[in-house]
Amino acid sequence: MRVIFMGTPDFAVGTLEAIVEAGHEVVLAVSQPDKAVGRSKALKYTPVKECALSHGIEVYQPRRVREAECIEYLRKYKPDIIIVVAFGQIIPKEILEMPPYGCVNVHASLLPQYRGAAPIQWAVINGDTVTGVTTMRMAEGIDTGDMILKEKVAVRVDETGGSLFDRLADVGAKLCVRTIAAIADGTAVYTPQDHGAATHVGKIQKEHGNIDWSKTAESIECLIRGLDPWPSAYTRLADKTLKIWKARVVSHEIKGAPGTVVGVDKRRILVQAGNGVLELLEIQLEGKKRMTAETFLNGFALKEGEKLHRC
Repeated sequence: MRVIFMGTPDFAVGTLEAIVEAGHEVVLAVSQPDKAVGRSKALKYTPVKECALSHGIEVYQPRRVREAECIEYLRKYKPDIIIVVAFGQIIPKEILEMPPYGCVNVHASLLPQYRGAAPIQWAVINGDTVTGVTTMRMAEGIDTGDMILKEKVAVRVDETGGSLFDRLADVGAKLCVRTIAAIADGTAVYTPQDHGAATHVGKIQKEHGNIDWSKTAESIECLIRGLDPWPSAYTRLADKTLKIWKARVVSHEIKGAPGTVVGVDKRRILVQAGNGVLELLEIQLEGKKRMTAETFLNGFALKEGEKLHRC
């Protein structure tokens, strides 16, 4: 098939690679504009742009995909199908209706659950045991189109947002190739979503990582994993930010007020949550490197009874 691929971040790269390897003709890659990074403000290519150029694929980076100039630019490539993976802009009706086989999206959840942004992180934060990937024929609403294929993925007990991101990216790439094949040979089945069962999630913001110690120990532990590697879960120790990278629930007791250090020795830091106690395993004090609790305690005199606060 003649494919226009629309995507921007790392999550989309595997799918582009898989489509190329499957022998499809990717005639154009559409990605978000490059961003200035670092002190030098040098422009950094998006991951999809880097991948496309490595395969000799032309790259187009419109500021707004719904502008008439962009729509006409895409039209001249006469795609059979448009594949959209984490592109980052809402696709207008004119583009959705452009290719004969429509626009197909690879979405990292089991729709209609977790429509919208950041479905991967929210699956971990919410303590889900199963998530997955859905391919769908795109409609004008956000993630409302008919479903084509689904694949379930078990969420591991130590899953982080980062590890699940990598696993679902691989699943999504393979599922997309299968979806294109089914569409091409006429065996694809399009299943409408149950809109009444839909859940919507928003983008992850840095503020989501600000730990509320009145929450249960289980929910805080899920938050810590879900926000690893970005933006991380964090709290306030004295006058500095303390990032918590890894923790585990060790008790369902209530030994003190939420946020209180209820146990500390040479190796362990125990903190009271609203219901239960968390052991902090890997932490990072502002201005320091990430380290184990034992290493941290070698250089910081933390005492039982001290309080961790919201920033």
